[in-house]
Amino acid sequence: MKLALEIVLVVTSVLLVMLILLHRGRGGGLSALFGGGMQSNLSGSARAEKNLDRMTIFVGAIWLVAIVGTGLLVKLSS
Repeated sequence: MKLALEIVLVVTSVLLVMLILLHRGRGGGLSALFGGGMQSNLSGSARAEKNLDRMTIFVGAIWLVAIVGTGLLVKLSS
């Protein structure tokens, strides 16, 4: 169980970093590298940004559960 939580923690950590870097910041962010800067004039970019927000929150919640679960397992096994 501890190994599974640690794997989930590593995977969600990497995903969370990637999702956060894809967000459009004040200066365009890394999303401009993947075509986000060109799509900012289109009406679909607001929907894409909203979906990116939702995915980031979802992955962040899974990451938080994995952190708490790993901490509890470590505390109980000691």
